[in-house]
Amino acid sequence: MAQPAPSVPRSRARSVLSSLFVQVLIAAVVGIIVGHVWPDFGESLKPIGDGFIRLIKMVIAPLIFCVVVVGIAKAGDMRSVGRVGLKALIYFEIVTTAALALGLIAGNVFQPGAGLGIDPSTLDTSGVEAKTEGETMPGPAEFVLHMIPESAVAAFADNELLQVLLLAVLFAAGLLHVGIDRAPQVFGFIEQAGEVIFKIIGYVMRLAPIAVFGSMAYLIGQYGLSSLGTYAKLIAASYGSALLFIVLLGVLLRAFTGLSIIRFLRYTREEFVLAVGTASSECVMPRMMEKLEHAGCRKEAVGLVVPTGYSFNLDGASIYLSLATLFMAQAVGVDLTIGQQLTVILVLMLTSKGMAGIPGSAFIALSATASAVGVIPVAAVALVLGADRIMDTMRVVTNLLGNCVATFIVSKWDNALDQRQAREVLAAPEDSAKSLVAEASDPDAPSEATHNGDKSPAVETASPVETARESPSKT
Repeated sequence: MAQPAPSVPRSRARSVLSSLFVQVLIAAVVGIIVGHVWPDFGESLKPIGDGFIRLIKMVIAPLIFCVVVVGIAKAGDMRSVGRVGLKALIYFEIVTTAALALGLIAGNVFQPGAGLGIDPSTLDTSGVEAKTEGETMPGPAEFVLHMIPESAVAAFADNELLQVLLLAVLFAAGLLHVGIDRAPQVFGFIEQAGEVIFKIIGYVMRLAPIAVFGSMAYLIGQYGLSSLGTYAKLIAASYGSALLFIVLLGVLLRAFTGLSIIRFLRYTREEFVLAVGTASSECVMPRMMEKLEHAGCRKEAVGLVVPTGYSFNLDGASIYLSLATLFMAQAVGVDLTIGQQLTVILVLMLTSKGMAGIPGSAFIALSATASAVGVIPVAAVALVLGADRIMDTMRVVTNLLGNCVATFIVSKWDNALDQRQAREVLAAPEDSAKSLVAEASDPDAPSEATHNGDKSPAVETASPVETARESPSKT
């Protein structure tokens, strides 16, 4: 009679190990150990992480196209697109400027480069040149022109998100003008293509633990744990600033929507751990868009704000750039005046936009800022090479969380947020995340929570994706 008892802990352990969050954490720990013990072998595992990121990137452009076209077509109002886009850009500019200012404040308080006394003439800048691959930051006119694809195929082939977004908006406008009832096959194909793409993403995500293992082994194998001590003050200032900024994001989210950022982080913990492990926020973009929609944000708002934010709302990169500029100045013994620090903010307000997709964009932006200020040797950019990769975790987490909070706030600002649904989903974040994963893998199967007898509103509520299809105007 007492023999079945051991099966309970065994089944519980199996349930824990089947969680993507736990699998990714275990893979990260194993990767760190492998990279530390066998650094050469760890470096050779880089293609594993790169291959996973490529698998995700290959479907991002068509996914954004499908989500934006379907969202706008169902909303039936092109004016809402303009409103959401304008409000998103206003929000992005305010928040990224605040992030730049926070980085400068942290640099003045912590003084991470003070006392290093580096002679710029002794610095080797070949590493910076290799990182940037000869690229330069585009000017305003060039940046705007770059948003217009040379052809529809080129936008998808080059994986240029802003170009795909522009094409999707124009296509949706044309579809609305023709009328969905007159082109049901076109609309149906795009909607169903989006569902197929989400299914493909589900398959690829099963490889996430392997990708994290390869990425972490490569990181530790190439840079080693000793590099943490070399840049200790810069790392501490950077991560401390990011933590304070995340607290400010939480205050903004609570003030505008009444939602908890802690609950949201629990709801999306798998995506954040995966983004940290692979040092890429793009690899979780599709899943994050799906979860934001599931949490009450309307499809067209998610489709417009998230991809745009990947170019215009790089909060973590903004903190890093302003802080790194002060670090370079302090390291070579240059004391920047208040006026020169304001110049740093003004220059970075321009150079930090549109950094996504440009090789070594952080170093290009830092070089442009050093040239604009006029007193920092451009060669000092080489000082940041050793710390750049270590800062990826801070940048990835802050950029990704900043875009998620922006989606909630802009959605609420434009009456495109179902707050009741958002509260229900975030009230039981782990159950909501499991329900969404179960639904993605088998839409006709009841959720795990239903099997367990959980009758909470968050579980009984219809899928938000289905709700959006039935009543797109619901706010």
